[in-house]
Amino acid sequence: MAKYEVKQTAVSQVLADVRSDKIAIPELQRPFVWKTWQVRDLLDSLYNGYPVGYLITWQSVGAKLKGGEVAAHQQILIDGQQRVTALRAAIAGQPVVGTRYQKKRIAISFNPLTEVFATQTPAIRKSNEWIHDISEFYSGSSQLTFLRSYFEKNPDTDQRKVEDSVTKLAAIEHAQVGVISLADDLDVETVAEIFVRINAKGVPLSSADFVMSKIATYGNEGRNLRKLIDYFCHLAVAGHAFSDIKENDEEFAATEHLQKIQWLRNQSDELFQPEYTDVIRITGLVGFNRGKAGAIVSELSGLDPETRKIDEARIPGAYERFGHALDQLVSKTHIERFVMMIKSAGFIDASMIGSKNALNFAYALYLLLRQDGDMTEGQRSRIIKRWFVLTLLSGRAVGSFESTWETDLRRIRESGAERYLEILEESELGEGFWNVALPQELNTPSTRNPAFQTYLAARVNSGGRGFLSKSISVAQMIEGHGDLHHIVPKNHLIQNGFPKQGDYNQVANFALTETPINIAIKDRPPKEYMAWISEQIATGQFRLGEITNQEDLKANLAENAIPEFIGDVTATNYQEFLEARRKMMAALVRRYYEAL
Repeated sequence: MAKYEVKQTAVSQVLADVRSDKIAIPELQRPFVWKTWQVRDLLDSLYNGYPVGYLITWQSVGAKLKGGEVAAHQQILIDGQQRVTALRAAIAGQPVVGTRYQKKRIAISFNPLTEVFATQTPAIRKSNEWIHDISEFYSGSSQLTFLRSYFEKNPDTDQRKVEDSVTKLAAIEHAQVGVISLADDLDVETVAEIFVRINAKGVPLSSADFVMSKIATYGNEGRNLRKLIDYFCHLAVAGHAFSDIKENDEEFAATEHLQKIQWLRNQSDELFQPEYTDVIRITGLVGFNRGKAGAIVSELSGLDPETRKIDEARIPGAYERFGHALDQLVSKTHIERFVMMIKSAGFIDASMIGSKNALNFAYALYLLLRQDGDMTEGQRSRIIKRWFVLTLLSGRAVGSFESTWETDLRRIRESGAERYLEILEESELGEGFWNVALPQELNTPSTRNPAFQTYLAARVNSGGRGFLSKSISVAQMIEGHGDLHHIVPKNHLIQNGFPKQGDYNQVANFALTETPINIAIKDRPPKEYMAWISEQIATGQFRLGEITNQEDLKANLAENAIPEFIGDVTATNYQEFLEARRKMMAALVRRYYEAL
């Protein structure tokens, strides 16, 4: 069975198909990301007969047009969106959506004498040699009339040269563009696989782009759902853009959707700032219990999971479920309560969360657990916090995580969230994990390592103090960017047999410390600086960190998972120190997890 058909189509025909909604371009509703020089280069390539890549389309089952009627043969443009949008802007004079969601023109100029395309500038507009805006050339009078007017303004020009150049310029409308039409009867999973293998300008398209393309074909409802996703993600990072969206997208502002996300204009929390890939995954899990892009598109296409055939009667209900799940996701109450749960587990800064996937599933699970009216918020909080930490520590959010998520949701439906969590804990967080695997995970120089970040979260969760500090907490240091201090100083290790970065930068050799303490310790090994600190405390002269007695010093060392023999540590027994501290850090993480 042929999976696709390749044909050549004139640029003018492609633009006509887009104008008539025969081809749907999802990107028309989003900011145009190409630079003006890229538009210029595209025109130059067409002018000179260079290849500009293939456009790829796929039949969209159940697509709606703007008026609400169902399109019998609408194609989704799943690759080539930026190129077609650029052609619409330059040749047809259609505005694009700017970075502030305002409509703007991209005017491309052409010099018939030099055969050069350029972005229109004030200097070009003053010159009679240039065609100031090629869209006016294509929409204006005949080529003969244009040439007569041009020669009147430029009487001494090389007329033959200009005639040849203008003829080539006019031919751009008739230039052939390759269009690959994917077979209408291809299953969604195959189309999804083809989609994610496509490269546009060297940038791999994500599976979420595929879902976004499908969503945008469902008439005004689909376009607004897509905008809701895009605007939500944008405002989560830049709340000040709310006024731009409200002012420049009157169609969306007139819907109820804008009100759902207007709260983001005044929020500044950076812990949960999902991109639309994240939103698609979360919404798919909540709406359909499905995490893969192809599966979500299957649902939106009306695929019956039992017969594996398209049933268009299923499509309205699928979009309704997707829209309801999206509403749950963007809710101010839901996001704020979820973020509070994650922060109460000690993850108070986005820099501590190396896995967005773990955060995504935890939020999806929270939204699903809210559907259980018999479960209290406290019960949900305990499950979510433990599940999130378990995911980080066990690596359940790497590899083919979408399949893992779908399996998890099925098991949760069968056994209940609490019971299934217990099963996971028994299988993945047994004695071997805490005593062997976790200490080994801490054998790394990477401070982004999930095990180390969980250790820091455990310190925050317990209200722990920084290394050698009486009152400054780890939380304050993380929020204020305190120093990660080498407990056994780097220069001491370099000078004594540990020259490699991977040796002296071990996470088990790090502790959050106040800058003055770090400076005072300098390059002295613990054997020296701990003796100095003890002497200072004994004579009442120790002021750094404000610790004034040996009992508090001992407690501080225990809080920081520092072995008791720290006062004897030098480069000589550095490896022994690391091994002992890794075990203490792992034990601390275990106590933290079991108390969540």
